[in-house]
Amino acid sequence: MNKWIDKKSFIALLKDGMHIMVGGFLTCGTPEPLIDWIVESQVKDLTIICNDAGYPEKGVGKLLLHHQVKKLIVTHIGTNPNAGKLMSEKEIEVELIPQGTFVEQIRAYAGRLGGILSPTGIHTPVEEGKEIITIKGVPYILSEPIGADLALICAYQSDEKGNLIYKGSARNFNPTMAMAGDTVIACVEKRVQDIDPEHVITPHPFIDYLVEVSS
Repeated sequence: MNKWIDKKSFIALLKDGMHIMVGGFLTCGTPEPLIDWIVESQVKDLTIICNDAGYPEKGVGKLLLHHQVKKLIVTHIGTNPNAGKLMSEKEIEVELIPQGTFVEQIRAYAGRLGGILSPTGIHTPVEEGKEIITIKGVPYILSEPIGADLALICAYQSDEKGNLIYKGSARNFNPTMAMAGDTVIACVEKRVQDIDPEHVITPHPFIDYLVEVSS
């Protein structure tokens, strides 16, 4: 199966109201070309799941700038003043999650678990609306798994099957998110013929489509 697609095929996969998971940490390891294509598509009412809100004109911040986002599920928005402004004006909903809890909720979806238990956020606004479970006298917040219709990740290399390697800190959330999207698209810097199986980080069965971009 040929997994390599172009911009037109990528845009055809997009729909209004989708839940889209985006890899990256402060836009390091974020698939910027795919974000640009979402902007070009003009889809709207998106729920974006990302570590952060990027910057005003970089990363998922570009989607906020073009008013394509209905809700953000993130660990912080401090690097993007526009996100704070839109939240204050109630133009978008923002769900803030402790970073460790956030990635484990994504991992829970990948593993088809019922949720995770964490003491982080007890006696803070984080616990509001959540079920509290006490184990051996210690209270834990029950957080449900987080998945997405579409997961967009960024990789350094891919072979023809879609086995992936990441580079340095650009790895961050990408391998975990690659397991938590109903459809997963990897934006790849270098297309290679073969990758040593011992070096593969994300195996090809997790990847539905590949997009090659210039480095």
